[in-house]
Amino acid sequence: MIGLVPGRATEDRWLALIAHLPQDAANPRMARLRTREALGAAALREGVYLLPDTPEHRHSLQELARYLLDAEASCEVVVLESTDAEQTARLRALFDRTARYTELLEILRGLESGIGIADPTALGRVLAKQRRELARIRALDFYGSPLAQQTEERLVELEQRVRKLIFPDHTEAPLRRQQRYFRRTWATRRPLLADRLASAWLIRRFIDPEATLRWLDPGEEAPADAVGFGFEGAPFCNGRSRVTFETLLAHFDRDNDPALARIGMLVRAIDIGDRRMAEAEGVETLLNGARRRATNDDELLQECEKTFDLLYEAYLDGLPRRPERL
Repeated sequence: MIGLVPGRATEDRWLALIAHLPQDAANPRMARLRTREALGAAALREGVYLLPDTPEHRHSLQELARYLLDAEASCEVVVLESTDAEQTARLRALFDRTARYTELLEILRGLESGIGIADPTALGRVLAKQRRELARIRALDFYGSPLAQQTEERLVELEQRVRKLIFPDHTEAPLRRQQRYFRRTWATRRPLLADRLASAWLIRRFIDPEATLRWLDPGEEAPADAVGFGFEGAPFCNGRSRVTFETLLAHFDRDNDPALARIGMLVRAIDIGDRRMAEAEGVETLLNGARRRATNDDELLQECEKTFDLLYEAYLDGLPRRPERL
């Protein structure tokens, strides 16, 4: 295996991983395949994989080569240079990401047709997934496709439009403080995504323990005597910068509870697909598992209530303890 000296990448210089694995080396084969896909390497032929010469790629290929050598494979990492400009152009074409950008643009066009029809929260989550896909494509777009900026601008435009639907820029409907919220029927619409499930849990745990919950079909009006939540036009719904859970917290003076406020931040992160909050993805996975287990919406809430109960206890445990009085 050739030792490589880090240097400045040039357009006509390449790194090649040349590997031959034993027939029974299943694990190294999978490692090679996954690493090749993750790095965006091009296959010149079976066992020969090419990448532009950069310090990051040198390090990654060296690490993979060491792993393969430990698995008793024959493996070398070498530096190659193009013989002429035509060969450079042919090799660069192996890393053309136009097809992936085009595919993503087609997906975005399809999502645009759903704006104003589909649930905006669901659209927001799908757009968050496409945002992560765009990041993966750009990370492997070594030569800067002209479609990169076009795709970015298109995605930003759709994100802004959907965000306005999730957090409408309007004054929330006035709520009379003297209105009674005990033993009431509370109604929200399907599908029961994170904000609606968390809000239903909040209502039963902290607002109206004897509440009756009703699940409405999309477009179905809530009964006249029900308190609506979690959909446009309901007394409790998303605001300019809050999800329904946070709206409920504020109205019922529960936003001074740090554990509940933390759950509100978590719910907002899940609903808009923000992965900067560490536990958001894990909690979303648990909610998806509850959907698979439950046979109806009442069972779904029962399963999800366990998750939110545990989150509340965990966040309480993470708060500073008050000193005990002597």
